[in-house]
Amino acid sequence: MKIEKICVMGLGYIGLPTGSLLANRGYKVHGVDVVQSTVDTINQGKIHIVEPDLDTFVQSAVNSGNMKADTKPAPADVFIIAVPTPFKDNHVPNVDYIVSATKSIAPYVKEGNIVILESTSPVGTTDLMEETLKKEGVDTSVIHFAHCPERVLPGKIMHELVHNDRIVGGTTKEATKETAAFYKTFVKGEVLETDARTAEMAKLTENSFRDVNIAFANELSMLSEKFGINVWELIELANRHPRVNILQPGCGVGGHCIAVDPWFIVDAAKGDANIIKTAREVNDYKSEWVVEKIKNQALLFEKEEGKKAKVACMGLAFKPDIDDLRESPALYITRRLIADGVDVMAVEPNIKVFSDFEIVDYQKAIDEADIIVFLVSHKEFIDIEIDQDKEVLTFCKLDVKRKVPVA
Repeated sequence: MKIEKICVMGLGYIGLPTGSLLANRGYKVHGVDVVQSTVDTINQGKIHIVEPDLDTFVQSAVNSGNMKADTKPAPADVFIIAVPTPFKDNHVPNVDYIVSATKSIAPYVKEGNIVILESTSPVGTTDLMEETLKKEGVDTSVIHFAHCPERVLPGKIMHELVHNDRIVGGTTKEATKETAAFYKTFVKGEVLETDARTAEMAKLTENSFRDVNIAFANELSMLSEKFGINVWELIELANRHPRVNILQPGCGVGGHCIAVDPWFIVDAAKGDANIIKTAREVNDYKSEWVVEKIKNQALLFEKEEGKKAKVACMGLAFKPDIDDLRESPALYITRRLIADGVDVMAVEPNIKVFSDFEIVDYQKAIDEADIIVFLVSHKEFIDIEIDQDKEVLTFCKLDVKRKVPVA
């Protein structure tokens, strides 16, 4: 089947880069998002998220006429669903966005189309997508359904969309073959073929593996504090072993993938995913541990100085040099401190305005705060010099420079 038109459902951190990449490869791309302001921004050739090189891709895609955005789907040869998959209370997966997006394309799907789920999902969601269209009156026997999970790193998405290996799993062998052939038109990495359920589990497995390893590093950091050990030095020394590669601890784990996906396995396993569940609990607890450390330092300052401490929370994103706040432990910590009555100056160089509280310039925060807390190692923080009399707490790998007092 000749593929010319692509309909991308969801123009967020995956859908927009994917759509703009495909448009620059000559495909006609119809992007869909439920937020009108997002649609308007993209149709102006601009972007609503921070991601290196994405602005160039979108501007080129729109100016060429190969990409346009709308709030409603349109007929296409390939439909790509890239909508959020959060969880409900008690970490139960929420596939409502996927079901809604699938229903919305029902009037436009025709024989020979490929319907691809890129959203990270619980095992069986691709089958659910097929069942949803069938209930909407679509003859699904003539449609190809497949799952191809995204596996890109924020900050390097445009490169990794092309160069990373991809996993393609169809609900039938023919669906796998047709979908893999489509990805091979723009992916330079290897396109690996399997079935839909294995593809779904592969993505969950990748992120659970990383979560378990980060949990080990985070637990080490809390134990090191207890034992009076510098955790950064400890890890550096341990990693000199030829078969040891411990990751770096942080203030928790964030992002839509690692902080969420392992719960999909835990929920489905019904008590049999013990290591994965424990790792999630350790990483969630690390944020609570950080909150208590900051609050204790603020109380100590107030006791010694006789005034309430101003605390600068340096960084809100879930990782360095992006604006992505999804499941961010740094944002959670900042909100918790504010809710608990701490006088907080919130700093995030990649965001100008935030609805919940004021974003403060990082240099102003450094100058005015009594306690400076580094939660994210943004590039802006690397060369900052801080007065010797300032209290500094560092929960990310960052060498803090101190100003030499003037004689």
